[in-house]
Amino acid sequence: MKKQIPLLLLCMLLGFSKSKAQQTPVEAQLLFHWQDDNLPVNGWLHSRYNEVWGFVQDGREYAVIGSTNGTHIFDVTQPEEAYLAAYIPGKFQGSALVHRDYHDYNGYLYAVSDEGSSSLQIIDLSGLPDHADVVYDSDNLLVRAHNIFIDSATAKLYALGTTNSFSLFSVCVYSLDDPTNPFFLSCFPNAGTSIPYVHDAFIRNDTAWLNCGSNGLYVVDFSNPQSPNILGTMDGYPQEGYNHSGWMHETLPYYYMADETLGSDLKVVDVSDFNDMHVVHTFNSEPSDGGLVIPHNLIVRGNHLYVSYYFEGLQVYDISDPVNPQRIMYYDTYPDEVNGNQVFYQGAWGVYPFLPSGHILLSDLNNGLFVFNSVEETTTGNREVESRAFQTYRVFPNPATDRISLQLQLAPDFNGRASLSLYNATGQRIQSLGSCEIRHGSYEGSFRLSPNTGSGLYFLKIQLDNGLFELKPVSILR
Repeated sequence: MKKQIPLLLLCMLLGFSKSKAQQTPVEAQLLFHWQDDNLPVNGWLHSRYNEVWGFVQDGREYAVIGSTNGTHIFDVTQPEEAYLAAYIPGKFQGSALVHRDYHDYNGYLYAVSDEGSSSLQIIDLSGLPDHADVVYDSDNLLVRAHNIFIDSATAKLYALGTTNSFSLFSVCVYSLDDPTNPFFLSCFPNAGTSIPYVHDAFIRNDTAWLNCGSNGLYVVDFSNPQSPNILGTMDGYPQEGYNHSGWMHETLPYYYMADETLGSDLKVVDVSDFNDMHVVHTFNSEPSDGGLVIPHNLIVRGNHLYVSYYFEGLQVYDISDPVNPQRIMYYDTYPDEVNGNQVFYQGAWGVYPFLPSGHILLSDLNNGLFVFNSVEETTTGNREVESRAFQTYRVFPNPATDRISLQLQLAPDFNGRASLSLYNATGQRIQSLGSCEIRHGSYEGSFRLSPNTGSGLYFLKIQLDNGLFELKPVSILR
């Protein structure tokens, strides 16, 4: 399955500026690991942990991991010195708890679970690193949900596989115009729109790619949440199994998809025509033991696809050529001997690669939280060089409203240009702010923000013309 990577097709947010030859995968560098053997073990998977998430608050990086008891928030700004900054008990907890899921928006963390008499929790993150406070904990909108996804561009929360006080729904949509007081917009299926059970989703600007288990892939336009438009569906594809999760390429019409099925390959789906969506390539983690592999969750950031595999841990693929992913990095978080007759899922659950540092967060059902070094520093050492290039830089005001100002100090002998772009939390470029001239290592200036950019957390990418860059978290308040 190994193939030579062709010439570069595009330069992505954290990609390189030259094409790369095929390389031997390297082991990721572990920076931090946490587990608590005192937590209850659930009775189904015999595990303690579930989903992982991450966020930035006041310039510090945090990791979130769910457990049978609740939500654990770690300050991982300096991973080697990471510590538990806050713990939020779940409304439902104990040995019957298996699933929790998270997403953050506008300085708040949203948490759900899929067992018992649970609720939607909203956690105010502004008190970190000292504390995090629950500001909403109610089952009025939903009791349980399997997963959630927040479309930050439209301030909508999507709850997937949702149970409220009345029934089980495939997907429910809520407005976050007031982040601490979500209100109901719609639930499906209903009399007007039939959508099968939705396990997980990727949603961008009201377009939702819905992973519908044994019913394949649905793409739905939720611009009108009361009357959505089903744009297309795909089933009967190669190695079809339980369509579990997926993530869109940042700029090109390719959807990377995982079937939670023993021995199933990952899929690259061409979604350029919703009436003819089809798999153009399949690939896997290249296991050495003959193939006891089950992909679980995956995320795209820049030129890389990050995947959490049961039994196989972290797997990272270069997608410079988007239809021919190349495996470049791995880490086995479940080193125990695997029984070929084993029916329970074990090992890695979730992955999160969006921290500005590039550090990768991963949760393992059995072994807790892992923090790994970035792909760039692990494979080339390049990110360490990049960080040294920027002696000081300041972006202000933060939060910003209409403009942001930049003060930049590089090496005194640096003369060149820098381009500035604004990205959202999922790695999508929102706005190109232009470029600036740097003379004798210094620059100071301001840039106008698009009036179409809503409130939320963004990242300013400062890209030098020599290829080096930095990312700075920026909050926008409108």
